[in-house]
Amino acid sequence: MAEISSGGRPSTLQLITVPALITLAITVLRLVGERQGWSRLWFNPDAGGGLAPIGIVWLVPIFGFYFAMKLANSGEAPASAGRVAMFALLGIVVTVIGFVGAFAVSTPGMPLAQLFVGIASILAAVIQRKAWPALFKTLLAYGLAARIPVTIIMFFAIKGHWGTHYDGPPPGFPADITWFPKFILIGVIPQLFFWVAFTVVFGSLFGAIAVAMANRSKHRSAAAQA
Repeated sequence: MAEISSGGRPSTLQLITVPALITLAITVLRLVGERQGWSRLWFNPDAGGGLAPIGIVWLVPIFGFYFAMKLANSGEAPASAGRVAMFALLGIVVTVIGFVGAFAVSTPGMPLAQLFVGIASILAAVIQRKAWPALFKTLLAYGLAARIPVTIIMFFAIKGHWGTHYDGPPPGFPADITWFPKFILIGVIPQLFFWVAFTVVFGSLFGAIAVAMANRSKHRSAAAQA
């Protein structure tokens, strides 16, 4: 069964504009909170962010669900929600393999480790296109819109030693590396490869859940009317 398309489908830009602005607002709030020393519970400045509640990673499942419903309602439902979920899970496996390989051959954050992670991230994201091209395109655009501002912030944070999670290196990262190579290794590569791929893969997984739930609801309604 091929994907259904419709002339009423919103453009990718229309789909991601409001989510991207919400994401940018949370990014700015996070930066201000860390710089001003607000509660560490909400604005943890440690490297990695310590799973602080104020962060944009938590938006991925929400917007993955949202984009999927918007696309499905405009006539671009996937051929199979199960197939979308299967490819998302495959993407997770590929990413895990990349990280295992990275940690096996080098220190986290160093060039060889980042090469493994970068390649795995690209593969994990690209394979999502086969299951649902419209959602892949939307999530890729949203992922870039979300992560490019973070990358810009990291440029200034690393250069200026701001003491936020935006410039905190991973454990074991050499302290003698100058700021610009550090920016490439812990800023550009993770943000524009791993985190964009994370957005595509996990957004696809929650998109599959959204469509499966919608399909089940339609089937129940059809059965009740029969």
